[in-house]
Amino acid sequence: MSITAAMVKELREKTGAGMMDCKTALTESGGDMEAAVDWLRTKGLAKAAKKAGRVAAEGLVGVASSAKKASVIELNSETDFVARNEGFQELVSNVANVTLSTDGSLEAVSAADLGGKPVSDAITDAIATIGENMSLRRTAVLEVSEGAVASYIHGSVADGLGKIGVLVALESSGDADKVASLGRQIAMHVAATNPLAATTDELDPAVVERERSVFSEQARESGKPDNIIEKMVEGRIRKFYEEVTLVKQAFVIDPDKTVEGAIEALAKDLGTAVTLKGFVRFALGEGIEKEETDFAAEVAAASGQ
Repeated sequence: MSITAAMVKELREKTGAGMMDCKTALTESGGDMEAAVDWLRTKGLAKAAKKAGRVAAEGLVGVASSAKKASVIELNSETDFVARNEGFQELVSNVANVTLSTDGSLEAVSAADLGGKPVSDAITDAIATIGENMSLRRTAVLEVSEGAVASYIHGSVADGLGKIGVLVALESSGDADKVASLGRQIAMHVAATNPLAATTDELDPAVVERERSVFSEQARESGKPDNIIEKMVEGRIRKFYEEVTLVKQAFVIDPDKTVEGAIEALAKDLGTAVTLKGFVRFALGEGIEKEETDFAAEVAAASGQ
């Protein structure tokens, strides 16, 4: 019997197994869908689907780089224990490296080839092998035509793997090693300060407007004239910019300079322009609502108390 793409898709949706595994199962079962499901179950490949509903908020952030291009990914698991698994760590590293050959979009990375199968299938296989739900949550790539894209991992558990991953792209025709060195320092700064945007122009207008509204209400409570209130608000907005935009922040490596000032100092030293082209910061599990488990209550319930 001819095995169609539709049949493979249906079996994959039923079991959560990888595409090639589904095709093999259907071939071995002569196209019988239920027999193919049983074949996958006997091979331990169908159990991944049962785990898909679990919250995956642990895991690792991974980075990979090649001088002028770098990638960062977040691959989640259910427990921190799995993040210490060598097989899981190898998977994260491999996916980060594969990401370098893509445009950095989640769709492109999921479809990219990893050992003869799509990344999405490799993750499904890992779910079946390791026994926990996993999710490739987000991916990104930064690239420059000249200069360097530096990377930094905070909370490192292995080379290029940890809890926070940062990329910083600096474009310059100057000494690439010096550019990369400053880029890494700025990446460390980003890991520590978590800026909202690189520049004031890149800030979300809604965020700025919300802050302006709060500052205006606070200033009005002072009872001062409108022209004074306006100056007070503008002063607080400038302070806000200094706190949340990367280039305006005091540089953690040298607090006497802003990040912008450090870039300008390097440009002066190199005798050529140095431009911040962008940054990416992934912190493991940020924004994911984790399940809270009351183990004492579970034990009591299990014992009938």
